[in-house]
Amino acid sequence: MSNHLHMIVGTKDGFLLSDIMRDFKKFTSKKITKAIEEVNESRRDWMLNRFEFAGNNDNKIKYYKVWQEGYDETTIFLIDFFNQKLNYIHMNPVRAEIVTEPHHYLYCSALNYAGEKGLLDVQFI
Repeated sequence: MSNHLHMIVGTKDGFLLSDIMRDFKKFTSKKITKAIEEVNESRRDWMLNRFEFAGNNDNKIKYYKVWQEGYDETTIFLIDFFNQKLNYIHMNPVRAEIVTEPHHYLYCSALNYAGEKGLLDVQFI
């Protein structure tokens, strides 16, 4: 999605989801801002300005703040609940009218679940 992200994340024993999310946000923030800086795109200055403004209001941020604070966490114990969440993720770009079929959205695992190689590395459960 263009303004948010859904993902199913698993952790190994001894690892905290909060640490994984912190590292994910830090890594992707750097990659996103670098990509924006390098591409001559009409919204570049506007996006960097918004990220800089958000970063200026947060003592923990040095330059740009891409992600909002926090994240929603729901523990998945049952396969039916997992399938419900996976279906929600796959249908999100369809509901947003970005694509007509889930596997047409490039930045989703739906293509992998349809038996093809998508852009994302997916570990099937």
